[in-house]
Amino acid sequence: MAEHTSKQFDIELETIRTRVLQMGGMVEQQIQSAVDALMAADIERLEKVVADDALVNALEVAIDDDCQHIIARRQPAASDLRMVITVIKTITDLERIGDEAQKIARQGKIIHQSERYQLPRFREVRKMADVALAMLRRALDAFARLDATAALELAEEDLILDEEFSAELRQLITFMMEDPRTISMSIDTLFIAKAIERIGDHAKNISEYVVYLVKGKDIRHTTLEEIKRETQAS
Repeated sequence: MAEHTSKQFDIELETIRTRVLQMGGMVEQQIQSAVDALMAADIERLEKVVADDALVNALEVAIDDDCQHIIARRQPAASDLRMVITVIKTITDLERIGDEAQKIARQGKIIHQSERYQLPRFREVRKMADVALAMLRRALDAFARLDATAALELAEEDLILDEEFSAELRQLITFMMEDPRTISMSIDTLFIAKAIERIGDHAKNISEYVVYLVKGKDIRHTTLEEIKRETQAS
C-alpha cells in the first residue's frame, strides 16, 4: 500500500508540473497573438486575446486547487513541498503575464479604433516582446528540466529588457516634446511597452522559483553579482 501511495503521489506531482507547462504555453500564445494582432491592426484577434484571459484564470484556479488538495492529503516535506510551493508561485506569475497580454490587446484596440494624428511605430515594441517571450520560454524550459543554471542566467536578460524599456521611454518622451500631437499615441505605446517589461519581470520571478525548487535557496531580492557568486560556489 505504501508503495502504491508513493507512486500515486509521484503521478500527482507530475500532473501539476505538466499543467503548469500547459498554462505557460497558453500565456506564451496570448503574448504572441497580442503583439502580432497589434502589428497587423487585427481587432478581431485582439478581442480574442482579451476573451481568452478567462481560460488562463480558470486554469490557475484549477491548479491551485490541486495543490491545496496535495498539501492536505499528502502533507509533503522537503523537495516535494518545494515543488508544490513553486507551482503555486509560478501559476500566479503566469496568470499575471496573461493579464499583461490582455493589457497589450486592450491598448491595441484603443490605438487602432481611434482616429490619430499618426499611428505609433511598433518596431521597438516587437523587439521588446521578442526578448520577453524568449525569457518566458527559457524560464518554463528551466522549470521543465529542473535546470537551476539556466534559470540563473535569466537575471542578465531581464536587465537587457529593462534597458530597452528605458530607451523606448526616452524616445517617446522626445516625440512628445517635439510634437505635442504625438502625446496620446506615445502614452498608449508606453502602456504597451510597460506591459512587456512586466512580462520579463514575471519570467524572471519564475526562474528564481526554479532555483529555489532545485537548490532550496531563495534568491529573490539578490543582486546579480551575488547570484553569480552563488552559481560559482554551487
